[in-house]
Amino acid sequence: MLTRADPGVAWLVDRGDPAVARMARRDLLGEDVDRDGALASPLVQALLHAPAAHAPDASPAHPYRKWSGSHWRLVSLVELEVPEGHDDAVAMCEAVLDHWAGPRRLAQVPVVDGRARRCASQEGNAVAVACRLGLADDPRVRTLVEHLVGWQWPDGGWNCDVRPEASHSSFHETLPPLWGLAEYATRTGARDARAAADRAAGLLLAHEVAFSTRTGEPISPAFVEPHFPPYWHYDLLQALVVLHRAGWGEDPRTDRARGVLAARRRPDGSWRAARRWWRPPGSSGSSVDVVDWSGVSPQMVTLNALRVGAGIPSGATD
Repeated sequence: MLTRADPGVAWLVDRGDPAVARMARRDLLGEDVDRDGALASPLVQALLHAPAAHAPDASPAHPYRKWSGSHWRLVSLVELEVPEGHDDAVAMCEAVLDHWAGPRRLAQVPVVDGRARRCASQEGNAVAVACRLGLADDPRVRTLVEHLVGWQWPDGGWNCDVRPEASHSSFHETLPPLWGLAEYATRTGARDARAAADRAAGLLLAHEVAFSTRTGEPISPAFVEPHFPPYWHYDLLQALVVLHRAGWGEDPRTDRARGVLAARRRPDGSWRAARRWWRPPGSSGSSVDVVDWSGVSPQMVTLNALRVGAGIPSGATD
């Protein structure tokens, strides 16, 4: 465990959003916390109830509408640890599962040169949030798991690129399925899900989380810039978090990624949320979220970096 002597820990515990402070007290200081403590967060309440979650004509928005649809809000709610079984979150998840597990939609996934071309981040996130909300035994979740396993590419990942020459998985499309399958395997003991999650982890670890096996350089500059919310965009911090959840957090092939994160720690003990994929409420155009993440994004990046052991100075633990 860390201590309050670490300035990043003190910042999160004393000045963080209630949901973030709760997780910091538990995960960094080892304190007991209230199961429902995240509900004290105004951000969590807004994600649960914001009117912007509906389309302009007041009808329910498409679940995948960026970023106000239920799909995206649930991922954020789960990351902030809305309580398992929360009625409003479960109702949102029901709509998400109905959408992604619809037989007609699943039957339309193209297969090119023997590989299913699917944006599997969608099903992966849906499975993960369903498991976190207590719905792992829902038959729609099992349907999505079976399809994710069947769509997995030979290298262990997933990709929606329909070009025949595309033969390497997308890291963007691989990380959420890894998370979802690992969550499902943990809750149900399903061996097919565990094997598929381990294969996906192997793909990321073969690249030391974010680096080309040919050049040794970052696969993309954005991959080494931690951000929050993750949405569908891959970066090494969210990858380290998911690998930790999947049981691969101590693998030595994660060391380089942690070192890159450590170098980004600021003198005050925090990390900057390096890239913003969202616009605050009231903005014009696309990618408008239902909440303003300006304050919580760096808090979550700092919390997650400390969770995965990046930049912890010698003697900081008790």
